[in-house]
Amino acid sequence: MSGDTWEWDASLYSGSAAYYARGRLAYPKALVDALVSELRLDGSGRLLDVGCGPGSLTLPLAGLFEEAIGLDADRDMLDQAERSAAEAGIRTARWLRLRAEELPAGLGTFRLVTFAQSFHWLDRPKVAAVVRGMLADGGVCAHVHATTHQGVESDAELPHPRPPHSAIGALVREYLGPVRRAGRGCLPQGTASGEDEIYRAAGFTGPRRIEIPGRVVTRVTEDLVAAVFSLSSSAPHLFGDDRAEFETELRRLLHRASPSGVFSEQTHDIAVGLWQP
Repeated sequence: MSGDTWEWDASLYSGSAAYYARGRLAYPKALVDALVSELRLDGSGRLLDVGCGPGSLTLPLAGLFEEAIGLDADRDMLDQAERSAAEAGIRTARWLRLRAEELPAGLGTFRLVTFAQSFHWLDRPKVAAVVRGMLADGGVCAHVHATTHQGVESDAELPHPRPPHSAIGALVREYLGPVRRAGRGCLPQGTASGEDEIYRAAGFTGPRRIEIPGRVVTRVTEDLVAAVFSLSSSAPHLFGDDRAEFETELRRLLHRASPSGVFSEQTHDIAVGLWQP
């Protein structure tokens, strides 16, 4: 992990679960279709989604397996996932509160293990090595590289104003300081990278890569407020007694950018690395 002083703690996403499902852009159907095609998913085998949050990837994939397990250390995230699964009529998914470092936890083997915007929070060498041993014959580990809280900067014409992400970032820094916050600590250098070397050191081969192009989406003010509070770097608890004041200023900023409350942006491309033992 970048930042020598940072250690994971349970407050990392404290208060964010209620905002995550709305504030994060949903994974597109094209991603699911690509995984189905590449991995020949047919309803058999089991899925383990590590660091599943509110089930953002678990839920769209659950119907492609006999069983899907979403694993996360945050109880609120899992409660949100369970509610979403019930609303969608998904009965093949179950939710387990556990840190990834506690695997294998007697869970057996899986056809697919996924890390979607979660691997960088973990003891990566330890977890990668354990997960390799949890793959069934022919099993695959999928690392999903995605940015779902905001889109890309571009000069393309869009039907509505772009969200003012730079101004939002500046406002967050006014309240929380110039160094990125994360739980009770800080990440002055941001989150860790170099995943390929870690997977290879754990005995994986690959990756085969899947690329999903971005798309133009429409968002409204409530989506963007939720997106800010869905982030570990601006989770609700970090603002303390200033949270209401911050949200008021954030809404004013968004209203100035688009008085109608409607925004457009181009999403980031999504890349998936498929790793095999």
